[in-house]
Amino acid sequence: MNHSPVRIPDGVSGAGRYARLFIQGLAIDAEIGAWTHEKGKRQPIRLDIELTVLDQGDAGDDLTHVVCYSTVADQVRAVVARGHFNLVERLAHEIAGELLADCRILAVRIRIEKPCAIADSDAAGIEIRRERVPGFAATLC
Repeated sequence: MNHSPVRIPDGVSGAGRYARLFIQGLAIDAEIGAWTHEKGKRQPIRLDIELTVLDQGDAGDDLTHVVCYSTVADQVRAVVARGHFNLVERLAHEIAGELLADCRILAVRIRIEKPCAIADSDAAGIEIRRERVPGFAATLC
């Protein structure tokens, strides 16, 4: 995964403290693919998820005050389980939309790899970046 930071969206308010939460190499079997031989069966995908979140440094040791990476992984699994996706692009956008519904998440980077997509390669896939629209008031969270 490229570890350059996700840009903080313009207009985001808050104390100016941000954190980068990540999940690397999440392996899920998905119904994905536009080709006939990919229909009606599951195949492995690997996901790297990076979130820019408000840094809850004052959260103490309370899990309910932070974005939990286990919850994020469960949300990603739930999106994948919705059914067949022809394109990894659509799956990436659906995941980004689901994650950005949490007002504590300011920006997302989603990388999806299909290890079996192309013979003689490690993987093929896509990486997208999405962020909140300008003017989002994170303090309303």
